[in-house]
Amino acid sequence: MTALPQAVPQRRGSLVVSLIGFLFFVEIVSGILQGYYVPLISDLVKHLGLNNDADFNVFEGAQLLLSALVVPFLAKLGDMYGHKRILLVSTVLTAGATWWLAFANDFTSFLFAWTLQGFYVVWLPLEIALIFDRARKSKRAASETRRAAAFLVVALETGAILGAVGAGQIFGLFGGSEDLAASMTPTLIIPAVAVTLAFFAILFGVPESTPLPGRSLDSVGFIILSLGLLFVTSGLTFLKFNGPGTWWVWVIIVAGVLSFIPFTRYELRQKDPAIDIRVFRQPTMWPVQVTAFLVGISLLGAQAPLSTYAGTDPDVYGYGLGLSAGQRSILIGVYLISMIVGALLLPVLSRRFTPRFALIIAAFLVALGYGLFLPFHLETWQVFTNMFIAGVGSGILMGALPSAAAAAAPIGQTGIATALSNTTKTIGGSFASSVFAIVLLIGVADAAASTASSLTGYLIVWSICSGGAIAAGFLLFVVPKVAFADSEVPVEVVSR
Repeated sequence: MTALPQAVPQRRGSLVVSLIGFLFFVEIVSGILQGYYVPLISDLVKHLGLNNDADFNVFEGAQLLLSALVVPFLAKLGDMYGHKRILLVSTVLTAGATWWLAFANDFTSFLFAWTLQGFYVVWLPLEIALIFDRARKSKRAASETRRAAAFLVVALETGAILGAVGAGQIFGLFGGSEDLAASMTPTLIIPAVAVTLAFFAILFGVPESTPLPGRSLDSVGFIILSLGLLFVTSGLTFLKFNGPGTWWVWVIIVAGVLSFIPFTRYELRQKDPAIDIRVFRQPTMWPVQVTAFLVGISLLGAQAPLSTYAGTDPDVYGYGLGLSAGQRSILIGVYLISMIVGALLLPVLSRRFTPRFALIIAAFLVALGYGLFLPFHLETWQVFTNMFIAGVGSGILMGALPSAAAAAAPIGQTGIATALSNTTKTIGGSFASSVFAIVLLIGVADAAASTASSLTGYLIVWSICSGGAIAAGFLLFVVPKVAFADSEVPVEVVSR
């Protein structure tokens, strides 16, 4: 007699599990895209006729800029018209760009293709919104989304490892550096095939979310927001390449920051704003967004300095590890594995303590990991240990931040909330990347006079990473203790 009432929850549960399974594959593909091209950069530079590896930063900067601009807009469209629909659109654009990359043989076409490939960055925010929408009916939306986000981060980092390891092997099978013209195109076709498969996984395996009717697109709001993000992110990029002494760079950055004042005033007057400022100034939301910015400093900004430090010859400069490219790849692999460990710990810590406390623990782990660099950076095992500790904290935060943003958002705004956590993280990474590049450049310039001056640049980088994580940890104490838990009832209508 009790079988019939139990049938509905069972179907719901199996639906969520099935959904996570398909999205797990999509995030593996996302990880492949992030890891696959890294070991090929030197050969791609030769293939495209560039001067040196540093010129490849132009591609990275262009893709980063596009991602910052389109992620909030696409996420809002997902809230309005269905997250699966926009996920499919972004996957089609990513697939087209990835196929284009495989056959792009000159700088201009490769730049356009690489930039357009950045649409994949919106996948994770849309996936989190989809999962939260499907799990909402179970009354365990927050915990189920958190658990799913952890598995998606595992998939993402696993894909990055597979991409980084597999790219070199595949490139070698097709002929490698000895025959670039013949080997590069078939090597680059592999990720294009993977993205195409991801499209069909979404099309046939992912159900659509339920958007609220009667929504409208705040076009003016998104134009102001896009201009602000464009000025800030492009200004930070120019800062890295032109240095802090270039006055017009600061004008661009300040103009971008100041644009958020009229944006906020305009949004507060809108019935269905692009960004609901009232929601984002709540104590369950704004600390999460600021934490995403602070975490982006170490998560996205510190990896290049870590790689250069690990490769620096201590016999020449008096610091560094002198690791080969292969040994540095192992270091990166250890870091990615530690992030997987952290992601798997997220639901355990959230269940054992509270979701908020899990975020606080993660922030202080990142702070501890980078803080340990200050006294302990001379031995390889010390650097590996420091990065593992920081990686565990970063892995927890990678899954916790978007799921926390989704749990704190009202119905109809989960997509934009999770997307903005990604955007603020990206801006934090851009800021850190620019500052770190300047700090290390000054250190290199002073190295001729004093080896300690050059090392000081790395110490400043690690101090900023640790300090940002400490600030995030204390900031999260502002969040209510029961935030992001299943007992927390989300707002059921879009704020007016």
